[in-house]
Amino acid sequence: MTGSQTRPGLADCGAPRAVVATVMGCHFIAAFAALGMPPFFALILNQSLQGGAPYLAGWLYVLPTFFTALSSPWWGRVADRYGKKPLLLRAQLGLAASFLLASYANDVPTFVAALVLQGLLGGTFSASNAYLATVVSGPALARSLTLMQWSARAALVAAPAALGWLVDGATSPLELYRWLALLPLVAALCIWRLPAPDQPPASKQEAGAPPVARRSRAGGNPSSAPLPASGDPAATPRQVYVLQWLFVFATVLTFPYFVPYLREGGALTAAAAGLLFGLPHLVYLVCAVPLTRWLGKDSLLPTLALACLLLAASLFGQAWSGAEAWPLLAAWRLLMGLGMTMAYLALHGLIAAQVHSGNAGRTFGWFESSSKWGAVAAGLAAGALAQAAGLRAPFVIGGAAMLAAAGLTAWIASSQLHLNNRSQHANK
Repeated sequence: MTGSQTRPGLADCGAPRAVVATVMGCHFIAAFAALGMPPFFALILNQSLQGGAPYLAGWLYVLPTFFTALSSPWWGRVADRYGKKPLLLRAQLGLAASFLLASYANDVPTFVAALVLQGLLGGTFSASNAYLATVVSGPALARSLTLMQWSARAALVAAPAALGWLVDGATSPLELYRWLALLPLVAALCIWRLPAPDQPPASKQEAGAPPVARRSRAGGNPSSAPLPASGDPAATPRQVYVLQWLFVFATVLTFPYFVPYLREGGALTAAAAGLLFGLPHLVYLVCAVPLTRWLGKDSLLPTLALACLLLAASLFGQAWSGAEAWPLLAAWRLLMGLGMTMAYLALHGLIAAQVHSGNAGRTFGWFESSSKWGAVAAGLAAGALAQAAGLRAPFVIGGAAMLAAAGLTAWIASSQLHLNNRSQHANK
């Protein structure tokens, strides 16, 4: 077959940057809807679903996350078998269907069903990342993951404020879901116009696969990885899974009760507490892209260990600052944002080293599941800790989790260096 007869794929369609930008923009508008409404669940229960108990708001907050954690690995395997683009379309259309069902809910069970559907059929983050793995790889994929996280953080900052303004003017907060359903439909239309990447031949997959993938095909242990080309110690997929779980658990643990913690003594207004809540996310938005020039390529495990130590220090500092010393608290929040940014960049580099186009759906499905399970565990633990030990407890336990993550990261780095030094010595 001549070159003129070959069906054009991503390599022939133009600039991969345009594809990355499109996927990132589509994820932003979907995340805008998915992340913007949960802060108003208590209002929805009170105004639109009369009779809903107030404690249900916390449970409903983690319900989609729980079902995304369950379904992501399965959807990832389906994506590897049937294609990343169809599964990304499925995720956007699944969100639209769940939002539409929520808009017509007139009782709590129907609204719960809509949130369950959102968790089972959504998963746009992992589906988007799997599709991007067919467009770029290696350091370019790590940068793309940073941009995807940027879009999620931007939605987390912008959506609650914008939707809060709309909720004030709506007869029923649930009516907003009817309009929000249009956002993932627009995203699905944009994704439908993107090219479907050709599945590379097995020989090309083998040549482009990371060491972990090649060893597993040869019958080796997929949980042990040699040094990458950069010479840095490599973490195994299971180790990255655990490190990401600890990172998400420690950071999300402080989210539900941060504003009540600051307002406990009445020293700060709700607006000021909300501004302090958003500071770490704003640091990520400002610093993540510039820092990719220096971080996320080499020295990934040392970078992650340092990030965990910064996060531990910031969480312990917040635990004993309080609203009265809000300038010091703001400094700790800025440090938290820096540590969070460094941790994400290092984790993106470690994850990108595990991925190639043939296993992208399965791999990102499992890593998305790790993140969601960490968030679910954090949401449940935060309530128990706050009730048993006060609103300071989530910060203390989060800091302890980050110290454990720093220690685990250092152990992984030293173990991999020791194993590779032994291997090099044996080869000589």
